[in-house]
Amino acid sequence: MGKQKSLKLNFVMNAILTMSQFIFPLITFPYVSRILLPAGTGKVSFATSIVSYFTLFAQLGIPTYGIRACAKVRDNREELSKMVQELFIINLVMSMIAYAIFFAAIYFVPRFRQDKELFLIIGLTIFFNAIGMEWLYKALEQYTYITVRSIVFKFIAIVAMFLMVHEQSDYVIYGGISILASSASNIFNFLHVHRYIDIKPTGHYNFKKHLNAIVIFFAMSCATTIYTHLDTVMLGFIRTDADVGYYNAAVKIKTILVSIVTSLGVVLLPRASYYVEHSMMDEFYRITKKAINFVFLIATPMMIYFMLFAKEGVFFLSGDAYAGAIIPMQVIMPTLLFIGLTNIMGIQMLVPLGKEKVVLYSEIVGMIVDIVLNALLIPRLASTGAAIGTLTAEIAVFVVQYIALRNIIKGAYCQVHYIAIGASILTGGILAVLIKRIQFGSFITLCVSATVFFGAYFLILTVIKEPFVLEMEKQVLGKIYRKKR
Repeated sequence: MGKQKSLKLNFVMNAILTMSQFIFPLITFPYVSRILLPAGTGKVSFATSIVSYFTLFAQLGIPTYGIRACAKVRDNREELSKMVQELFIINLVMSMIAYAIFFAAIYFVPRFRQDKELFLIIGLTIFFNAIGMEWLYKALEQYTYITVRSIVFKFIAIVAMFLMVHEQSDYVIYGGISILASSASNIFNFLHVHRYIDIKPTGHYNFKKHLNAIVIFFAMSCATTIYTHLDTVMLGFIRTDADVGYYNAAVKIKTILVSIVTSLGVVLLPRASYYVEHSMMDEFYRITKKAINFVFLIATPMMIYFMLFAKEGVFFLSGDAYAGAIIPMQVIMPTLLFIGLTNIMGIQMLVPLGKEKVVLYSEIVGMIVDIVLNALLIPRLASTGAAIGTLTAEIAVFVVQYIALRNIIKGAYCQVHYIAIGASILTGGILAVLIKRIQFGSFITLCVSATVFFGAYFLILTVIKEPFVLEMEKQVLGKIYRKKR
């Protein structure tokens, strides 16, 4: 495999990157949400959701397809250079078309025109994503570089946030700083790319060979992005900016937690593609089983904990003005488990096996379910209706993917220790709820109850010798012991 990166190092680096994505909103969102209030955060969330559709069109499925395509030829610089240049040119052309439609939309749609400045600033995402070629760095498993670069820009954004956002009218500045945190580092990707590929045009480009796969990946991304952002867009059109703000507060917490649950799947995609390409199917199934076990062990307790402590989580992260986010957050929390599992089955299994059409069908089903339920529920239940639509859509995606993979995946689901996980969560939950009855503030309650809940959870799993937990603990303790020596 040439200069194969350590899978453990990649996971550690991606975990650090994930933690930075967790810590950044944890530091900034409590501050920003209290200053901008639900209407201000709702405006930024609405604009971001709209721009995501144009970004999606500009990228045309390349972010996922590019990882797989580049991972297959990464040991050959010449082939890799040609591959990257072809995908980059397609991406640039699509970005220009996307911008043309985007500017027209701002001019002709009154709802967009009233926040023109905000839309134009958030629209920079399209440009940054085009030049970033993040898919190349993931295919080459350059997780150390991706992590360090991302953390530096997030730190700059945190400082800028506290220096520049002081009143409710600063929501445009907040939108700009959010783009700086998430996308501006892509400039460095562009400047850095000559280390891995030849910049000089290779010529003899064959765009046609990518189009079939790219269209399928694009359709997959379309379906996913439509139903993940549809709630916010429909809320913005049907209800108020404040309703979008409540929903955004609930989704913000869910997004942070999902990034932890899906962190392993992101690292495993290039490795899984490599195993399939080289017919190492035993290795492929081995990492798949581990990944599903990991999702159940991590997602289930987080899901239950934040359903029990939704009020404290919302009030700590967003403030008392966001009481309308509590029920939507409780409703949306089970998506942690379903998104974690479909991330493994879809991105890590079906895509490397060349069955991306199944992923596409599953996401189309999810999208249809989401559109129908949103149309029925948002007018009456506002952000809670949007949350119900999202949860049901994620369950539908899971069911379709499981049916398609049932013969391969059944064994992995049978190996999960459901009773052990359930008993550990029940014990941790009872102890945490007892702490909740002591009237601390939101922050103290979250800190103490989370320590007790997750401490009890992992302690019980260790005592009853859950194999995956023991393996993780052995690796961590082994590293600490080696450092001390």
